[in-house]
Amino acid sequence: MNDWTWERNPDRYHVAGGLPAGVVAEVERLAVELAALGRDAVKVGRPEDKEGGLREFDILGGRGFFSFLAVPRHQAIYICSITWYE
Repeated sequence: MNDWTWERNPDRYHVAGGLPAGVVAEVERLAVELAALGRDAVKVGRPEDKEGGLREFDILGGRGFFSFLAVPRHQAIYICSITWYE
């Protein structure tokens, strides 16, 4: 078990405001899983050829994606944006 957490950056309104509840719930579920990975979260998603930096992860069968930062120094996952194709 690790001490990693997750949060939205800057806040829920800017990241998830106006999105369907199911989309937000799926991103939150995945954020919990990313936090459970800890330091290995820097390798998840795109871009695939390097680790670190802003990452993207597809959601709900490619109907959208979210961008996140995995910051080992803070032991945190920061969800920065959610893109949903209605």
